[in-house]
Amino acid sequence: MSRRIQLAGRPVGEVKESDFELVETEVGEPGDGEFVCEVTHISIDPAMRGWMNAGRSYIEPVEVGDVMRALTLGRVVDSRHDKFAEGDIVVGTFGVREHAISDGKGVNKITPPEGVSLTAHLGILGMTGFTAYFGLLDVGRVQEGDTVLVSGAAGAVGTAVGQIAKIKGARAVGIAGGPEKCRMLVEELGFDAAVDYKSGDLRGQLRQATPDHVDVFFDNVGGEVLDHALTRLARGARVVICGAVSQYNNTTPVSGPSNYMMLLVARATMSGFVVFDYADRYAEAIADLSRWLAEGRLHSVEDTVRGDIESFPEMLARLFSGRNTGKLVLELDR
Repeated sequence: MSRRIQLAGRPVGEVKESDFELVETEVGEPGDGEFVCEVTHISIDPAMRGWMNAGRSYIEPVEVGDVMRALTLGRVVDSRHDKFAEGDIVVGTFGVREHAISDGKGVNKITPPEGVSLTAHLGILGMTGFTAYFGLLDVGRVQEGDTVLVSGAAGAVGTAVGQIAKIKGARAVGIAGGPEKCRMLVEELGFDAAVDYKSGDLRGQLRQATPDHVDVFFDNVGGEVLDHALTRLARGARVVICGAVSQYNNTTPVSGPSNYMMLLVARATMSGFVVFDYADRYAEAIADLSRWLAEGRLHSVEDTVRGDIESFPEMLARLFSGRNTGKLVLELDR
């Protein structure tokens, strides 16, 4: 028998335990060309909150009654597939469940480089790293000498963006919540400066931290943070819209930034992107990210929490409370 988490209803505001249902089912046997994966780790991502909503988006919503979508790491425990053997470690979108039967489509076998954790393949060597890589290099078109400002800088994508900016010879400034996160960005990850949005006067802090203005603003937060950052744009700046974690739990329509005319003043651009659009170039990102990790120029910032499948709703809520740093992963107890 195996347990899974299904969407019980569309959430209103912050996610609640009642938005989900715990269901127990029989695993079953794999058919020809299939294998059984025992899920060991579940990626917890802000995008999950958007997937729970009905309506038009970049991906189909999770339907009520379906297993909650999630990128996962697991081990093959039974196989009738010629490309996957028992014991293989795999990454795939198996969902929030303890076991899954797969035909191998969209599933990758992994062999972690020496000194790199398994969970890095859900973070810096996975979608998190790809998002930072393509968002900064392709959409943000970062150049040596640029000033890069990133919101949600202590989160999974934000920590990677700032480090890649430094690797490319740019100045990295992060926006994070609290002195400990700001200290980590500067002292451990090499950011040039960090702004604590919780300490007040965000616009004044940004002015002090970016005296030569901002060439690339990589936004993971939206809302008031985006509005203040627009006032710091340099001429020809690029604003990269990756996410808007401050807005995902809103129960009323979100209004646009009041300072959007700064795009005109600075002759700047604002572009949204979805990492799935770069799927044919993931190998390029893995090659660079792996090399930077091996050279010690890039660090994987992870927040792995052990728990059972029932702890998923509380883990998802952690993302919106500011309690995690880096990539949040649920490691399933066995």
